[in-house]
Amino acid sequence: MAGNTFGHVFRLSTFGESHGPALGGVIDGCPSGLALDQEAIRHEMNRRKPGQSNIVTQRKEGDEVRFLSGIFEGKTTGAPIGFIIENQNQKPGDYDHLRSTWRPSHADYTWEAKFGLRDHRGGGRASARETASRVVGGAVARQVLAQQGIKIWSYVSSVGELQCAQSAEEVNAALIDSNTVRCPHPESAARMIELIRTVRKAGDTIGGTITCVAEGVPAGLGEPVFDKLHADLGKAMLSINAAKGIEFGSGFEGTEMRGTQHNDLFVKEANKLRTLTNHSGGIQGGISNGENIVFKVAFKPVATIMQPQAGVDKDGQPTTVKGKGRHDPCVLPRAVPIVDAMAAITLLDHWLRNKTSKL
Repeated sequence: MAGNTFGHVFRLSTFGESHGPALGGVIDGCPSGLALDQEAIRHEMNRRKPGQSNIVTQRKEGDEVRFLSGIFEGKTTGAPIGFIIENQNQKPGDYDHLRSTWRPSHADYTWEAKFGLRDHRGGGRASARETASRVVGGAVARQVLAQQGIKIWSYVSSVGELQCAQSAEEVNAALIDSNTVRCPHPESAARMIELIRTVRKAGDTIGGTITCVAEGVPAGLGEPVFDKLHADLGKAMLSINAAKGIEFGSGFEGTEMRGTQHNDLFVKEANKLRTLTNHSGGIQGGISNGENIVFKVAFKPVATIMQPQAGVDKDGQPTTVKGKGRHDPCVLPRAVPIVDAMAAITLLDHWLRNKTSKL
């Protein structure tokens, strides 16, 4: 099975299944000498873990990270950092009814078509539980980036048809974790939470968007051809479970503008070159321009719903499929730290690559 590693210089490889003994990963390319803040890592894991509120899955996992290598006397050594996260609350029996059934819009059929067999317990390796390892890698990356003055924050900008009433330029990032849906506009958050509760009560699910902002990113990150910074960020985000699209800066709304409206004009302020607007989302020609990097990720409704749906079994015979067990009615609240993590891994990888781009 290929595709378990992300990055070129700063690299994260992950392993493990949703209902196996443990998840884990190996971080390679982390600079030595970083005094690793274990509490900061725990904080990010707590933001992602299940059971944190009544609008997410009620699976109970401590998600404690145990580091196995690459750290000596509290500092990174430059060697591979190995870690595991033990699964403590598996309930594989909840999925026995799926041994021979394809769930609508899941990876069940495609996985078996590719590999010839599958782990039906919660999706196995295809489960969003895999992202716990990404959050560990991202939490480490964020600590390295912080030393360079780079800060990353994400928030829920829409749930279904409900939009956050403030733009990314207007929101107060300090309020992101002030509510369970992680929208920094209190009134919008209250409406979103109520909508998710209503959807959950109906046995249904709902999607939405997450907006990510990276502050303090220097000009010059990214490559001009295949490894464009926004292309790698796009791959990072679209590798997250349930992610269906990404747009940078003006995004699709930019298609309705003229070039005279959309161009970001350069000015010099305090001996620094910058742009008057940021329709480019901080990236031009695949390379960061020094402005905030701003992008939005779209997430579909969770495929597991608590209503009966028509389906087929392995023999193609009609059957009825209904979700059982513990599932998120909306992925967005727990996906915020995952978006943060994948953005951090991508930006640190490009920052390290950029160090060798000129004398």
